[in-house]
Amino acid sequence: METQSAYDTFLASIHRGARPPGDVYLAALWLDGRGDWNGAHDLLQDHDVTDVKSAAVHAYLHRKEGDLPNADYWYRRAGVGRPDVGLAEEWRDLVVRLVDETSTGR
Repeated sequence: METQSAYDTFLASIHRGARPPGDVYLAALWLDGRGDWNGAHDLLQDHDVTDVKSAAVHAYLHRKEGDLPNADYWYRRAGVGRPDVGLAEEWRDLVVRLVDETSTGR
């Protein structure tokens, strides 16, 4: 229940236009949620590319862009396969996971 509440808070912040505090991964997903794919990608482009979380979000962004070979490269860097779900569900799953990790200090 706590994760859902944190997710709802994150989602509401997108509509309010007030980015909540958080790490670069959530910031990128927040920008993407507001329709700023380029801003989200630019933020991650300057981040540590050896980071699995960054690679997962980067993969999602390239999948959304339609660049599947590049997306698959980033999924491999993240240690996962391309998900068999729609983009909206992948975005939600990433946000839920990252909000949960942030709130539990993982």
